[in-house]
Amino acid sequence: MALFAYRAIDAEGKVSSGNLDAVNAIDLELRLKRLGLDLLTFESAHTSAAARSRRISRTELITFCFHLSQLLKAGVNIIEALTDLRDSMENPGFKQVVASLLEDIEGGLKLSEAMANHSYCFDGVFVSLVRAGEQSGELTQVLDELTENIKWQDEMASQAKRALIYPVIVFVVIIGVIFVLMTVLVPQLAEAFKTLVPKLPPETEFMIALSKIFVKWWYLMLGIPALVITGGWIYTRTNDNARRWLDEQALKVPILGAIRQKIILARFSTFFAMLYRAGISVLECIHICEKIVGNRVMEEGLARVGRTISEGTGITAAFTNTRLFPPLVLRMLRVGETTGALDAALLNVSYFYNREVRESIARMQQMLGPLTTVVLGTLIVGILYTIFLPIYDVIGKIKL
Repeated sequence: MALFAYRAIDAEGKVSSGNLDAVNAIDLELRLKRLGLDLLTFESAHTSAAARSRRISRTELITFCFHLSQLLKAGVNIIEALTDLRDSMENPGFKQVVASLLEDIEGGLKLSEAMANHSYCFDGVFVSLVRAGEQSGELTQVLDELTENIKWQDEMASQAKRALIYPVIVFVVIIGVIFVLMTVLVPQLAEAFKTLVPKLPPETEFMIALSKIFVKWWYLMLGIPALVITGGWIYTRTNDNARRWLDEQALKVPILGAIRQKIILARFSTFFAMLYRAGISVLECIHICEKIVGNRVMEEGLARVGRTISEGTGITAAFTNTRLFPPLVLRMLRVGETTGALDAALLNVSYFYNREVRESIARMQQMLGPLTTVVLGTLIVGILYTIFLPIYDVIGKIKL
């Protein structure tokens, strides 16, 4: 199935454009007909670009899962439920995705198989859980769990952003204050010192020299770090070794590294528990979780766990051998493996780390406020001290 960019017209004469999956031009025209559109023009669309243009928000996925679950619980069959959802959607991209799901299901595919064709909307965990729900006959329960899980993902993403954005804002403020002082205040005072103080202290001369560098080369001082950061970001996206090194260092950063690790462990525990509770095997759960932890070091660790378990080692022993998982996770795994309630044990881990992440971010934000004040105050006092030191010397030499 290919992806086409099209322009079409509806019954009221309104022209619209978008992207739609279809086998060929005839199939594209038929699919648009079912949407109440007449095809005008079309061309092949690049998959990744189209996927980005049709990205679905978590809020829309939550609404989709909730409404689909409610319709199925009410006894509505899957075709009619998806038709109702398609007709009520405001997002044109998601509307096309649901229309494509309808086409595939009417063509004989299961819901999970149809969703697998839209990986930019439904990730591997989503598809695996829907497949498990279809096999067990508990699709509505799985959809309810997905609704809660996507809400949890949204909350975790928000917490992660707060953990990273606030320090960045503080850093930018500090850099901004330094630039204002060094490019505006210090040069003005330096001009006044030329007539007031014939001999400047070494500290003041150093500060004035540093200020001249800021004034003359400010664009390099801002541009070079920006280019280095941008180049490093691109390099880590295109080089696996560099990406792994960056992911490894991210776990070692003071405070932020610990928060990052807790977020990863909470995500792993939650998804593993959901998949295992849905009836998916331990090895398949681990394989799916490899792709969602978001860190190469942890991904490689889970891959080693999967290989070790497949060779006959116990679950707890396999996780212990990686030396990546803290005692709490290992203890809960041991309890779950012993009692047979692995999903419940991992949900306890997820609850603990979710609480830890929230508390850690709150503590960090409380600490950053006073710390920012101290850092800014120290910088300003240090700069002003070196600038006004000559004035104090002059005043001290005046004989009354």
